[in-house]
Amino acid sequence: MGISEELVSAFNTYLEENAKFTDKKVKAAAPRARKALRDVIRLAHERRLEIQKEKEVL
Repeated sequence: MGISEELVSAFNTYLEENAKFTDKKVKAAAPRARKALRDVIRLAHERRLEIQKEKEVL
């Protein structure tokens, strides 16, 4: 799985956990939503670096 797919997966996880927290008031979903957001940030940064390297090659 590439970084783009992982990024989409992490964001989908965030959406699911955030819905559980906000709609169903499941307190345990809050840390999972925060973790998913942290993963989104990390993956976005990695992808940004990949794009920069590809651009330099062109």
